[in-house]
Amino acid sequence: MAEAEQRLLMLIDDEPAQSRLITALAAREGWRTIVVGDSETAIATLGTRQGMQLSAIILDQWVPGDQACELIRALRERRPALPILMLTTSTSPLLAVEAMRAGATDYLVKPVSPDRMMQALRNTTTREAPQDELTPLTEKMEAELDFDAMVGTAPPFRAALAKGAKAARGHSSVLIEGETGTGKEMLVRAMHAASPRAKAPHRMINVGSVPASSLESVLFGHEKGAFPGAFDRQVGALQHCDGGTLVLDEVDRLSLPLQDRLAEALANKSVRPIGAHHSFKVDVRVISASNLPLADLVATGHFRSELLELLGGAKVVLPPLRERAGDIPALTRHFLARIGEQPGLRPLGITDAALQLLSAFDWPGNVRQLQAVLFRAAVFCDGDALTEEDFPQLSQMLGEMEMASLPAQDGIGIDLYTADGNLRPLEEIEADVIRLAIGHYRGRMTEVARRLGIGRSTLYRKLSDLGIESAA
Repeated sequence: MAEAEQRLLMLIDDEPAQSRLITALAAREGWRTIVVGDSETAIATLGTRQGMQLSAIILDQWVPGDQACELIRALRERRPALPILMLTTSTSPLLAVEAMRAGATDYLVKPVSPDRMMQALRNTTTREAPQDELTPLTEKMEAELDFDAMVGTAPPFRAALAKGAKAARGHSSVLIEGETGTGKEMLVRAMHAASPRAKAPHRMINVGSVPASSLESVLFGHEKGAFPGAFDRQVGALQHCDGGTLVLDEVDRLSLPLQDRLAEALANKSVRPIGAHHSFKVDVRVISASNLPLADLVATGHFRSELLELLGGAKVVLPPLRERAGDIPALTRHFLARIGEQPGLRPLGITDAALQLLSAFDWPGNVRQLQAVLFRAAVFCDGDALTEEDFPQLSQMLGEMEMASLPAQDGIGIDLYTADGNLRPLEEIEADVIRLAIGHYRGRMTEVARRLGIGRSTLYRKLSDLGIESAA
């Protein structure tokens, strides 16, 4: 722990309460924090003896967006290698893009959960993963709610979706298992949207993000005066969702006492708030998600078999991305199209070599990590197509020898089919071919036109018709 204790964090914030909270959270990860209240002091601190020992900076965006980005640029110019985390109340993807281009390493939206804050601090010093490319800025992108939006043709994945779609039409409980980032939350939303209870009351609770001391009250509710601080009566999520659906994410993190109480409530179809003398009958459908196989936790005594039986009316297991690597090209194109719709960004193609690189990585963070990597690459891409040079950390991790040993994947940069097996429109395929060619030939438009077998004037007309920006 000696090394961890030497890590020094500078927090640029003028709110004492928030400064104390962040200082306490950082201390859990072995950080010592110095707090400065304005940009001038922050810049001056960089030049001090203490400033030279800094390992990271957190900037609270208490100034307008442009000024915050200017401060990030000023900090980055003075200390290019120092990670900078931006804390803000804004959910604007445009601000996220501008902050990244200014030099921010991560972008945290308030109120930020303790786990999210600590993970961001961990990412500033870890060497086991591509730090900058794992920034989850894609959390700001609106989630799609349709099964058709879940891209992939791998048999295990399609089987999981088919099972999920069938379960969605029923009323029984559903358990979704899969590693972090495999798409459990997206599947939950799609299932709820397709369920007969879609318009009924519903609530989604991430068990891991709710303080353990508050979780029982959040689920079951409490009466006024039930415990110190219970100044008002609170209706719990189970009672709120009567006739509807309760979604429990990271259900594997429930404590054993809460597991027992939840199992009793679901078995009896009744809820008794904390401090109440009577119960309320409820009809609640529970859709739960777990990062770990609950059967394994039951075997080790960390999960109640009674609760597992009640939650697992139907069970869907989403495979990790490394088991459906053939879906990476289609997922990449899908994400690039969505990323291109965000303010401040534009549609991009991707070269064969870049897709080969992405397909070679095992993606421990799964689909969510792939999306975050593409988002960051798109932010800094100056051309019309991503190349392997836009993923320097992945290249470094895989190593040149490993990449050289991979077989060529001809045509991997162009998808001819949609996720449902139908041919894509010719105009879209043509646009992808042109983007790929521009990226492959580094924007040399004469060479692009020659290789495509058309004249430069025809090429520029197509660029205009298809809405593609020239790199020349």
